[in-house]
Amino acid sequence: MTSLRNYALVTGVYWGFTVTDGALRMMVVLHFYRLGYDAVSIAFLFLFYEFFGIITNLFGGWIAARSGVRITLYGGLLLQIAALTMLALLDPHWTSSVAVAYVMAAQALSGIATDLTKMSSKSAIKVIVPQNSDGALFKWVARLTGSRNALKGLGFFVGGALLATFGFKGALLGMAAALTLVLFATAASLTGDLGWSKKTVKFTALLSKSSNINRLSAARLFLFASRDVWFVVGLLVFLSQLGWSSNVVGGFLAVWVIGYGFIQAAVPELLRSKADGGSARNWAFILILIPAGLIAALKSAADPTQALIAGLAIFAVVFAINSAIHSYLVLVYTDGNSVALDVGFYYMANAGGRLLGTLLSGLLYQYAGFTGCLWGSAILVLTAAILSLKLPA
Repeated sequence: MTSLRNYALVTGVYWGFTVTDGALRMMVVLHFYRLGYDAVSIAFLFLFYEFFGIITNLFGGWIAARSGVRITLYGGLLLQIAALTMLALLDPHWTSSVAVAYVMAAQALSGIATDLTKMSSKSAIKVIVPQNSDGALFKWVARLTGSRNALKGLGFFVGGALLATFGFKGALLGMAAALTLVLFATAASLTGDLGWSKKTVKFTALLSKSSNINRLSAARLFLFASRDVWFVVGLLVFLSQLGWSSNVVGGFLAVWVIGYGFIQAAVPELLRSKADGGSARNWAFILILIPAGLIAALKSAADPTQALIAGLAIFAVVFAINSAIHSYLVLVYTDGNSVALDVGFYYMANAGGRLLGTLLSGLLYQYAGFTGCLWGSAILVLTAAILSLKLPA
């Protein structure tokens, strides 16, 4: 019961954190787009967020395996509070180069915080779910990941609403205060050694992985790059150029991500079969059809708004299935004593994909438009599908 209670606490913290993370991303993109920053400059604001997420997942898994997830969880909350406070102190009179460098530094702290909390919550699942209950494990993973994405979508809506109501500085300080209360409440309630390895974890274990973990992690990198290559910058700027206001953009993406999260939580029921490497490969090949179809629709006489809404709806279903299968397989391929290390390594690849997608999103949109972003997505999904061919079926 203690493990279940601790897991519930960790998950609750993760949910609250996720809302602020989604809100912060929406606020940064819309605020700096209003200030006149181009797509490449906005993409650069997130580069350190993704880069330090890679470093965090690599070393954070080792720290959690040696010390338990409480250390990584508290560290994530503290760093997110620091990042929000730092961004609130941004001076609008600074030059663009100084402002970009300052925001990149703050986003670095936020990236570390995000992946520390994510790794803590995902690792906790493996500890409490019975080892011989693969069906239950698939459902727990899908529900946690789905709820996380639904709450991140809620964060998009919250971010747009807070930005319009309280302004950039006021919204950031309010979120920092809320997370401070969460930190104190969690520190007073969380007990035990959840996620701590019973074996001595050597530093060399950071990069010593099974072939299945390596293949899955590589596929994950390109899978998430294929999403962020058009989601991070290209989609938001494209919608703004279509005349959508900040509130409408934030609200629309919030509804999309919330729906995506609910779909992801329901993937075990949708598939009605045990997920394996073969299903990961097959659904990746199906995903290629969506950016390709959007390219064709946008090049035709179709209304771009209607084409985007339809394409995003289909993409939500197929990408949710891909992501849920991956999140389940990484726990199947590891064991209880190395779960934090393997999950950290896997999400290091996930952060690497977000970094690649973020950079390409700004560059491709700047030089090839939104269609260029979609071409990049199709190529990246194809790479993920090829890398999944040798996953055990």
